Amino acid sequence: MQLELDVRDRRVVIVGAQSAARRVTRRYEVAGARVTAVVDGPVPPAAGRSPRVRYVVRPQDDDPSDWMNLLGPSWLVVLVGTDGTDTERLRTLCARLRITLTSEAAAAEHGEVTLVGGGPGATGLLTLQACEALREADVVFYDRLAPSEELERLAPAAELVDVGKRPHHHPVPQDEIERQLIARARAGESVVRLKGGDPFVFGRGGEEVLACAAAGVPVRVVPGVSSALAVPAAVGIPLTHRTVSRAFTVISGHDPLSADELATLARLEGTLVILMGISNLPQITAGLLRSGLAPQTPAAVIERGFSSTQRTTVATADRLAAEVRRLDVRSPAVVVIGEVVRLLGTGGATAEWLDQALAGSGKLVP
Repeated sequence: MQLELDVRDRRVVIVGAQSAARRVTRRYEVAGARVTAVVDGPVPPAAGRSPRVRYVVRPQDDDPSDWMNLLGPSWLVVLVGTDGTDTERLRTLCARLRITLTSEAAAAEHGEVTLVGGGPGATGLLTLQACEALREADVVFYDRLAPSEELERLAPAAELVDVGKRPHHHPVPQDEIERQLIARARAGESVVRLKGGDPFVFGRGGEEVLACAAAGVPVRVVPGVSSALAVPAAVGIPLTHRTVSRAFTVISGHDPLSADELATLARLEGTLVILMGISNLPQITAGLLRSGLAPQTPAAVIERGFSSTQRTTVATADRLAAEVRRLDVRSPAVVVIGEVVRLLGTGGATAEWLDQALAGSGKLVP
């Protein structure tokens, strides 16, 4: 059972070493609690503490009166990284004082980097491991396609850093992102690199893993739902379907494809999915048609999947690029080419409507 408690203006006492309890302290502070942090050693210097948190030195273990005076006015006591003896002693005191007591895991003693796949942008498609990594983060570096609208709630203890990567516009270069990931982890922080989709599907996650490994920084990967799979599904297009398509190919359209690549793709049976391909779509579709793709092959472009402004354009392969230009289709968008587009089944589209769309000029899904 998980309960959400409103701690605004409530007195919360957090017991644990400052480093171990730093994220717990920050979460309760952000939630509006009046926090008292009980530290093992001297009160940290002003530069190392929050002005909104009261810091007190831990009472002697054999002096229960000091503990009772400290805990007495509190509404909640949170134990972070305490051992069994401490836990039992404080549990007994809290029971006597009728104060709710809970415990949370201590922050790791060493820094690490976690690459988190954020999925296609909908917060609900984050995995449980992704949410856990965000909750335990000290800093989150995120891109524009990551689910960022609720980051303050998902990562309440973290500094949020927008690295702002957009098509053909990278205000923070990749090597600088990697340098910052490594520097923050070496400083002992838990660093999350939040990406749209999956870190290893056109997300440069492999480069960041190699950079961390070369620097001796622990790194792990939390997979995400790739937009190549999720966005077509959002409009009811299955990438595979019995008797229609038994394979799919995902390519990056960020850069123009070579003639050999286009010829190979045109010969493949199944579904073709193109990510980051709006700018180069005229070159890609023209090359596919020259290489033998049937002009009347159904195609769809889904813009801003899972957002409130999601829209889908349907056309045949020979008219797709022209319709994308006419309808001013913009990135982010996922392109699907193949017979499975005829199975598109959400948003009010019907078989009759699809036949009309594919027979005439391209249309937006109603």
